[in-house]
Amino acid sequence: MTQPNPYAANLGAEDPLKVLSATPRKIEQITEDLGAERMDLAPAPGKWSAREIVCHLADCEIAFSFRLRQALAEEDHVIQPFDQEKWAASYAAYDAREALTLFCAARNWNLALLRSLSQDQHNRTVTHPERGAMTFWTIVETMGGHDLNHLAQLQKIARNFAPTH
Repeated sequence: MTQPNPYAANLGAEDPLKVLSATPRKIEQITEDLGAERMDLAPAPGKWSAREIVCHLADCEIAFSFRLRQALAEEDHVIQPFDQEKWAASYAAYDAREALTLFCAARNWNLALLRSLSQDQHNRTVTHPERGAMTFWTIVETMGGHDLNHLAQLQKIARNFAPTH
């Protein structure tokens, strides 16, 4: 059986709301450390650069925004999956700073929503066509684990391409 949260191991026992709240500043720090001139350096052929990861996180925050709200608005909502590689095909058009600004704004909007919800809302049932039945809160936990996965990638890029002094 497929795991409803493919990032569960990344999240572990951490509080997803704390992870979600901390991520924007961590990304800002990593991008500041890298500097604009190193944002497009890929860690290996076929791997995303830091700029592309930030663009991906902005796209995902938009997708999660929709998923969260649809899950609250519809009984037994079915999540619409997307192909991240197809979305990434347009990342050359985007600036890292603009992507980060979008990510931070959407994340703050989502956090305001998440902090306002009741336990009954956390427990609402949703279905992911590839992962099966889950609760609304599983989406939130997925977001947290997804953040930690990509933060680890960004930190590795920052270590590999850090400016030498």
